[in-house]
Amino acid sequence: MIKSTFPVNKANPLKIPLDIPIIGFLGGEGGKEINNSIKKDYPDNKVLHMGNYFDNLVKNSNPFYAVAVQSRLPSGVNLSTQANLETAMRIGSMDFKGTYEDTGLVLRNGGNPNIYLADYLMKQIKERGKKRMPVMIPLKGLKLEKDSNSSYGLAFKLKDDAELISAPILNRDGKFNSEDIDEKTGLPKKFSSLGNRFLYTSDLGLSRLLLDWDLDLDSDWVNLADSDSYGRVVLTSIDKSGSQDFLAQKLTNLNAQRDAQIEKMNKNYQEEKRILKEK
Repeated sequence: MIKSTFPVNKANPLKIPLDIPIIGFLGGEGGKEINNSIKKDYPDNKVLHMGNYFDNLVKNSNPFYAVAVQSRLPSGVNLSTQANLETAMRIGSMDFKGTYEDTGLVLRNGGNPNIYLADYLMKQIKERGKKRMPVMIPLKGLKLEKDSNSSYGLAFKLKDDAELISAPILNRDGKFNSEDIDEKTGLPKKFSSLGNRFLYTSDLGLSRLLLDWDLDLDSDWVNLADSDSYGRVVLTSIDKSGSQDFLAQKLTNLNAQRDAQIEKMNKNYQEEKRILKEK
């Protein structure tokens, strides 16, 4: 385990040096403080009150809550993207089975479901010249606005650096394999009749994109406020101090392996030498 100061209960390496991205569930004392801060800043909005700090983890999540977390993270720490989660699973850094993680929103048109929020996002996207739908928006590229006209009491605003990913694959359901994931987007590049994972889609309005407890991808979950205890917020960070710790441990392990091999070679040499002398 890599030690880190960013607000997770434990950090895992996401890639190999030079600088090592690290990833983990929102938790620890930092996560507890963020959860309390959200409830304090939004005292009358139950959509953001579902966070439950228990067993060193913040449990329960929805897209609104995740975006609220993002606004309270230190520099260099972000909500994990779907691509981050897929990388973590591919290298065996984290296992998300049995939990669910919101990573984005999927906008198909400015209609229902969630017509008010869909229309508001559609206008923002068109202002940036994006026309090909559906569009997947990673949650780290959003911020919250209080909005009494929204049924949730909140709306999503695109940040200046928001990534807008045209995703035709989200037009239909299908099976896929982890090997078919686009490393840049975290979405499948193609379907396969022999796939062991499933992509669920819709053809209307605005919905969530999440990795569900069976490691399927859901882009048809239209209740943006829904949450339960299996929900987790995942954070990713570049931690140079963690990188050095990781490298130091790696070097220690390599040295131990080298010393063991040298010792074995010396023993073999002495044994062969003894046998030759006896002959």
